[in-house]
Amino acid sequence: MNTPAHLIFGAAAFAKEGQPRVTTAALLGALAPDLSLYLMASWHLFLMGTDAEIVFRVLYYSDTWQAIFAVDNSFFVWGGLLGFALWAKSPAFIAFAGAGLLHLALDFPLHNDDARAHFWPATDWKFISPVSYWDRNHYAGVVGPIEMVASVTCLAILWRRFQTLIPRLILTLAALMQLAPVFIWVFVFDR
Repeated sequence: MNTPAHLIFGAAAFAKEGQPRVTTAALLGALAPDLSLYLMASWHLFLMGTDAEIVFRVLYYSDTWQAIFAVDNSFFVWGGLLGFALWAKSPAFIAFAGAGLLHLALDFPLHNDDARAHFWPATDWKFISPVSYWDRNHYAGVVGPIEMVASVTCLAILWRRFQTLIPRLILTLAALMQLAPVFIWVFVFDR
């Protein structure tokens, strides 16, 4: 799924009105599994001037990048974090780990050739789904609208949950961010 959708879904599942630490933790947990990709891609695209084709068609699939993705996309790592958070009875840590685990659960069936080793360190096996959230050759034309409808539904829930100005401005920004990948993929992969 696109990262903004992960943020929206993570917030819908774990954000709490009047509990900014829990809400922030939910957003950070929803972002964390994709953070390494954003940092490494930004380094190459903006600081090193690496062409987007190289970043997303070569470096993304390199052993080094895949090893990093295996750690931050591991069901074992995130499950362990959630188990510890539940043991510690920390609402913010539960929101963080729960949103991260939700991110993985939503990504798992939606990655084709760009799948990650979700069961590291037990195995480097990757589930190569027949469905992709971004690749039109693997049903992105179906997945995209479903993701958008689910995101709008979650945004409506969050809009009702959060009644004050600042959270609603953040929700508006999230809605705009959810639309951005539609245009970004066109420029990155010319699809």
